[in-house]
Amino acid sequence: MSTRLVVGPFNRVEGDLEVRLDVADGAVREAQVTAPMYRGFEQMLPGRPPSDALTIVPRICGICSLSQSVAAARAIASLAGMSLPPNGIHAINLMSAVENLADHLTHFYLFFMPDFTREVYASRPWHAEAVRRFAAGGGDHSRVATTARMRWFTMMGTLGGRWPMSGSVMPGGSARAIDASEVLRLKMLVAEFRAFLERTMFAAPLEEVASLDDEAALERWQAADPRAGDLRLFLMIAADLGLAGLGRGPGRYLSYGAYREPDDGPTRIAAGLFVESTATLEPLVLDGLREDLSHAWLRDVDDTPRHPSRATTEPAADKPGAYTWNKAPRLDGQVIETGALARQLAAGHPLLRDLVRREGGTVRTRVIARVIEIAVVLPWVEGWLDALRPREPFHVHHDLPTDGQGVGLVEAARGALGHWLAVRDGRLAGYQIIAPTSWNFSPRDAEGTPGALEAALVGTPVAAGETTPVAVQHVVRSFDPCMVCTVH
Repeated sequence: MSTRLVVGPFNRVEGDLEVRLDVADGAVREAQVTAPMYRGFEQMLPGRPPSDALTIVPRICGICSLSQSVAAARAIASLAGMSLPPNGIHAINLMSAVENLADHLTHFYLFFMPDFTREVYASRPWHAEAVRRFAAGGGDHSRVATTARMRWFTMMGTLGGRWPMSGSVMPGGSARAIDASEVLRLKMLVAEFRAFLERTMFAAPLEEVASLDDEAALERWQAADPRAGDLRLFLMIAADLGLAGLGRGPGRYLSYGAYREPDDGPTRIAAGLFVESTATLEPLVLDGLREDLSHAWLRDVDDTPRHPSRATTEPAADKPGAYTWNKAPRLDGQVIETGALARQLAAGHPLLRDLVRREGGTVRTRVIARVIEIAVVLPWVEGWLDALRPREPFHVHHDLPTDGQGVGLVEAARGALGHWLAVRDGRLAGYQIIAPTSWNFSPRDAEGTPGALEAALVGTPVAAGETTPVAVQHVVRSFDPCMVCTVH
């Protein structure tokens, strides 16, 4: 006999989220993920000048507004065939890294780790220490992390004028030039953030953490001082609760590539599709990208999934069989996972590739990927600051064609974000967005294939009497949902 649970709305989640569960024999048998809020940004943009997107799309989200700005700017730049000056590339890399690393910090300390302070874990040997460090609103380390995040974000005042909704990101680079004295102040803030990470999150040099190359090295590092630093405490908790066997993903990981290099060099983090079964990175080819509307409260004009360059967004709130405002993106008909884990697999990080070879995409590997990415990227930030040339241009101007199409691809903290636009007679004729949570939290498609989270929840344990199962919350939060980006 099965029972039905509706879990939600979730706290500590950006936007509205519900998860409907069929539970039998103490485990989830089937899941449906619902995004119950509709916002309609894709309907606001057609008819406007392309430059309006630079003002409107950052308002999609207060967490990843910079990523939305960069995607819009790149879509317009591709329409015009623009190339950015080196300073503009470095400045956008810096702003992207500030936002993404802050999101990782927020996820770890404020969204994810507080669940381990619940009374259900009171008998565990690590529980008291977890409460001391991570209790919502009162944990010692959570408070320190919040202060460090605030100080880190002050960089955006110099780099972009403000955050969120920074106005400096343009198709031709950054409108906010940075002088030599500002570079020095930025370096001081980076040094301060590094000190917090090396003291509190890792209790080790960043380079030591970034160089861990397989599971055995990770275990030796953790065993050397099991409670030193918050990553080590997470590893202890993960081992005790079996998080390496929880929330297995679809095994296909999408990265659009992150952090561009000048002169059209390769991105620091590669683009591509990492396939778990073969441990290979396939080239990024988006011709087979389609958005399936079968179970979305959106009108399917011709019952055929469309590429976002030809897609539409027309609400159909009474549509039979629908249960979410989220579309179901598929790549060559396949369910995809995206996020920091996908990026690190595409980048070839040896630790993450070894962990995924052993256990796949799980709650544990997703969290480890985020914190490893912090250790990897911060030294790059230091290098980009060194590479700035304050007397040289940060931005170039180009005239836009009156007709054409453009695409802007970027890696937000949560994964692959794409903007597709079409321009006719100097006005936007169409604008479509696929956000990271659109991929990870997608509904079923026309074939009945569940999305990444829906499938990952199957088999998750549910204890007798649980109405908001804590293991379900671990799986959901491991994907780090941002629902307001999903229902644009």
